[in-house]
Amino acid sequence: MSKIPQTRQGHRPVAIVGFSQSASVRADRESNEVEMLLPIIHDVFQKAHLTKDQIGFICSGSTDYLIGGPFSFVTALDAIGVWPPKTESHVEMDAAWALYEAFVRLQEGDLDTALVYGFGKSSLGNLSEIYNLQLDPYTMAPLHPDLVSLAALQARAVIDQGFGTEEDFARIAARSRKSALDNPFSQVRRDDSIESLLNEPYLVSPLRRHCLPPISDGASAIILAAGDKALELAEHPAWITGIDHRIETHAFGARNLAVSTSTAKAASVAGVADGHVDFAELHTPFAPQEIIVKRALGLGDEVSINPSGGPLAANPLMAGGLIRLGEAAQAILDGNATRTVAHATGGPLLQQNLVAVLEGA
Repeated sequence: MSKIPQTRQGHRPVAIVGFSQSASVRADRESNEVEMLLPIIHDVFQKAHLTKDQIGFICSGSTDYLIGGPFSFVTALDAIGVWPPKTESHVEMDAAWALYEAFVRLQEGDLDTALVYGFGKSSLGNLSEIYNLQLDPYTMAPLHPDLVSLAALQARAVIDQGFGTEEDFARIAARSRKSALDNPFSQVRRDDSIESLLNEPYLVSPLRRHCLPPISDGASAIILAAGDKALELAEHPAWITGIDHRIETHAFGARNLAVSTSTAKAASVAGVADGHVDFAELHTPFAPQEIIVKRALGLGDEVSINPSGGPLAANPLMAGGLIRLGEAAQAILDGNATRTVAHATGGPLLQQNLVAVLEGA
């Protein structure tokens, strides 16, 4: 039987014991959010050998701005069942932060299991208008900068400071799309040459279309279990031995856009450098951001990045970060890895960053 590893921060041991995700698609016109969630909720319960009645806490991540209606997360609870009532919470951001809330809730010691899920239909609205709402309301939002133009500012900072080139961006995109060929849940799956990608026209210099994530509809779910309960539910639990999240200033002009100080701090607290890393799943929706986050995590070229294809192959909003945690955990659950790293981001230009270290026994 697997053993419970020592946690870096002295917290109660918590592990991922089940992960499920829907296939990411350009536009899901056949199902609403509840219908999109139902199959993966059923699947993750099966994988963890649990029922809804055995779940102690439920936490979700989504945003009403995508759906265009208030309290959409309440409606989504129909996918689980609202009776008998359960302790439930919600974060208006990527469900990776819902996992963090559930992780903290399990530290109380009175509950042993938690269900976390995230969902988003990016196809329903204008993403540049929606993303504009998270900018500083006094200095940035009134300018209405579009999503790609902001990302281009960060890409230019990466180039100007000598951290990467347009060819590097294309190489990241080509690798991601090729890796996604082995992932049936990914949306963009093909083997492109770097030369063909560099021949694409600019959308906003220095970014071409391959540097951008696809617009994706999708959902994901994870079940957490604490201590001995995790050993009962999974042969190889993916233990969260370190986890932390940090935030940058809201003012773009007050930070170096080519460096992610918050990711570096979260990585230090989570203990990324404390051992060998089999691979890392990075929530970097724009190709230049992978260079920034990889440097902040201190990962060398020997570490495989986004073997699932990552967000350049599928990027369902509010679920993409949780998928990175799930993909990093799944290899451990399958007995194919012993130590992985997962990263999630939220806010404009890598403003908020969460880092987790997952280990098997």
